[in-house]
Amino acid sequence: MDKDARLVVWVRGRVQQVGFRWFTRANALEIGGLVGFALNLDDGRVQIVAEGPRENCHRLLDWLRSDDTPGRVDGVTEIWDTPRGGYDGFAIR
Repeated sequence: MDKDARLVVWVRGRVQQVGFRWFTRANALEIGGLVGFALNLDDGRVQIVAEGPRENCHRLLDWLRSDDTPGRVDGVTEIWDTPRGGYDGFAIR
């Protein structure tokens, strides 16, 4: 279960202009071992890409689905894949 994974997540709800990307980055850094980014999309969603140990990706996904996020999350959609690399840290875009 320690195999590295790529997690792509789209979060919908009231997730822009509430610090959602900043808190996502902070949680990814706290979990540790994750690289990627959080990005506001034009349609109001936030996209998150995280690569690292699969267990750590699951921890981030669990947080995104929890009641501890800023704003209001109405839905979370995720896709799992193999890591592509090319990230230096966890960025807010």
